[in-house]
Amino acid sequence: MLRRLPIFVLASASPARLKLLRTAGIEPVVRISNFDESQVAIDKGIELVQTLAKCKAQSVASQFKNALVLGCDSVLEVDGKIYGKPKSTTEAIANWQIMRGNTGLLYTGHFLIDLSKQKQLVRCGITKVYFANLSDRLIEAYVHSGEPLKCAGSFALEGKGSLFIEKIEGCHSNVIGLSLPLLHQMLAELGYNVTEFWQTETKNADKILDR
Repeated sequence: MLRRLPIFVLASASPARLKLLRTAGIEPVVRISNFDESQVAIDKGIELVQTLAKCKAQSVASQFKNALVLGCDSVLEVDGKIYGKPKSTTEAIANWQIMRGNTGLLYTGHFLIDLSKQKQLVRCGITKVYFANLSDRLIEAYVHSGEPLKCAGSFALEGKGSLFIEKIEGCHSNVIGLSLPLLHQMLAELGYNVTEFWQTETKNADKILDR
C-alpha cells in the first residue's frame, strides 16, 4: 500500500523552475510568494540566496497543512559582485560588458519545508559559468531580446543565453534555477524517495499499456 505523500508546493513564479520539476516527474502546486526581496540586504551570495529562498518558502507555507514547500532564489557573482535581475536594459548591457570573457559563480538557494514532519532544510547549489567574449553589438541585441531582464545574472541558460555560455562546471539545472540532484538529496534526507512522486503518472501509464 502506497503511503500518502504530502503535496509538493513550489513557492516561485519561475516558469523555468516549474518546467524543471515537471521534467523530473514532479507536478507541483504553484504558489507565488510575492515576498519583497528589498527587505533583505546581504552582500554574500550564498547567505543571500539561502535567506531569500527561506523567506519565499515560509511566506506560503501557512496556506498548507500537509505539504513539502520549496523556495528557491538565484544570483550570479562575478569578481566579487552580486548580480540579480537587472532593473533596466542599460543595467543588463553594463552587466554583460563585465561578464563577457569572464567567469562567474551561479548560486541557487534551496529551502525545503516539510510541514507534516515539522522539519526544514536549506542548501545552496554552486555552478561555475564561463561566458563568451561578446561584442557590444551582440550584447545589445541579446539584451533587447528581453530575455536577460527576466533572469538573475542577465542570462538564461535554457534560452537564447545558451549561445553565449562556453561551458559550465557543476550542476546544469542549478543555473536554470533549481538543482534537481540537490533536491533529490534533500528529499532523501527528509525520508522520501523521489520516485514516490512519480507514482500517479506511472500507474496511469501502466493502465494505458495494459489496454
